[in-house]
Amino acid sequence: MDTDTHTARLPLTIRAFLEAQEARDADAALALLTPQAVIADVGESFSGDEGLRRFITEAGAEFTVTNEITEVGRDGETWVVGQHLEGDFPGGKADLDYRFALQGERIERLDIVLG
Repeated sequence: MDTDTHTARLPLTIRAFLEAQEARDADAALALLTPQAVIADVGESFSGDEGLRRFITEAGAEFTVTNEITEVGRDGETWVVGQHLEGDFPGGKADLDYRFALQGERIERLDIVLG
């Protein structure tokens, strides 16, 4: 599927966050989150500046991964971004849903779940 077509449908805040996360640019990513933001990654939660910074810079950093956005949609007020990952992590392939809840122009919650 055409990733550019998918991401063009997303709010700018979410597109910018995904780019910052891929670049492991914690300052850029944190600027897009509310002060009370929570990121839950397959059952583990991160909050506060230090916890969120650690997630952005360290989650999956030990692996070489390629990812492709496979779909973008809405579930009520939540934006859902489907991603297919392949790499040298256990299992080698995974499909994840990134579920974004916005508060105004910032991200209040991100739940990353197996798709």
